[in-house]
Amino acid sequence: MPGEKPPQSPVLREQRVLIPNEHGEKLVGLLHQTSSKKLVILCHGFRATKDDSILADLAAAITLEGISAFRFDFSGNGESEGEFQYGSYRKEAADLRSVVLYFSKQKYDIIALIGHSKGGNAVLLYASKYNDVPIIVNISGRFALERGIDGRLGRNFMQRINKDGYIDVKNKKGISFLYVVLYSFSANAITL
Repeated sequence: MPGEKPPQSPVLREQRVLIPNEHGEKLVGLLHQTSSKKLVILCHGFRATKDDSILADLAAAITLEGISAFRFDFSGNGESEGEFQYGSYRKEAADLRSVVLYFSKQKYDIIALIGHSKGGNAVLLYASKYNDVPIIVNISGRFALERGIDGRLGRNFMQRINKDGYIDVKNKKGISFLYVVLYSFSANAITL
């Protein structure tokens, strides 16, 4: 209506935050700080970053409710340090743990974790390991993973990686993406 003022943003400031993960890599994020110490942490999906519109839009909607929001890049993604790793759910859950612990020490009340796509799976894995955040939201998380990594990367993918150091993977539209796959050895496990 004429003469109505648009709603004022309750965001007091947006602050770039650097948080070390358990590997000493810096995770880069953006805190949308309101007057509330209640905080929602937002997690991006595969081949995405904290700057994707879905996370920016979620942060805007959450802050309109007077709740602070934090969106960050998992290690190896966006501005964060580290090497990109395919299928690194456990490392992403560990990154998320570093973020939760950081903001808990800053006296924030973390009321929810929201993950989109692969980030949805990261928040579910986090919740299965730690029972310290009351609300977990999985937006379009992956499911039907029974095809496993062979179904995603193709048969004999390890032989191609060992030979070439990378693999080419096509999406459903036939567009090719180059994946460099790294190994990390922990006890007797190999993580791709």
